[in-house]
Amino acid sequence: MNGVLRRVLDTGNLFGLNLAKTVRSVQGVPKLVGDAIQYRKQNPPAGFELRVRRMAPMLTDYRGSAGSAGGHYFHQDLWAARKIYARRPARHIDIGSRIDGFIAHLLVFMDVQVIDILPMESKVKGLGFVRADATSLAGFDDGSIGSLSTLHAAEHFGLGRYSDPVDPWAHVKFMTALERVLAVGGNLYFSVPVGKERLEFNAHRVFSIDTVLSQFRRLRLISFSYIDEVGNLHCDVSPAEVPKGLVTGCGLFDFRKE
Repeated sequence: MNGVLRRVLDTGNLFGLNLAKTVRSVQGVPKLVGDAIQYRKQNPPAGFELRVRRMAPMLTDYRGSAGSAGGHYFHQDLWAARKIYARRPARHIDIGSRIDGFIAHLLVFMDVQVIDILPMESKVKGLGFVRADATSLAGFDDGSIGSLSTLHAAEHFGLGRYSDPVDPWAHVKFMTALERVLAVGGNLYFSVPVGKERLEFNAHRVFSIDTVLSQFRRLRLISFSYIDEVGNLHCDVSPAEVPKGLVTGCGLFDFRKE
């Protein structure tokens, strides 16, 4: 028992668990010990004997669930990927969205070019990558992109969090650039935190829906959805249907330039 507990504490220190997580982990020790005793009693096959020095205790997973089917990133990634799959553009460019979520979805059926200020070392088939500050999209001509996305990214521009230059107006410049480079007839898939408008430096901004709509005056809103604070998706609703008391949700805007 002492050896197991020592290993638990060492593992906790290794992964930097906070106090609450440490308490939950310690509460799982009796189950771990009981399971270990049962395992040893059942004559494990050669090579898979239980040895205390090789244990890697996972003490809270038995209370978990099969997975998370909710939240901002889960819903927004599927929302945008489904729309792009239905429209099947010949070329798609993304700025700053999650590679292991949304971009991975797209790579199943099409190539994608990603622009991000941070480097990416992995080489993935079909994924083109350009490291650049996308605030002004200086490398793109007016009306040159027919399919464009940026999910949960605009709120970070100009805050220095991701090594970008500090600029209080960077989000405005970025949204202006998105509108400029989008081709006539092209689609922009855009998501940001929405709710009571504010800056939470240096994490992100939270936008009012009116601010987003007013920024993209030259684009038509094809559809709007949002994710509430509990993590539930409200699909294809009017922006006016979003509760006035929403503190931090996620707005999903499907724009078209006409």
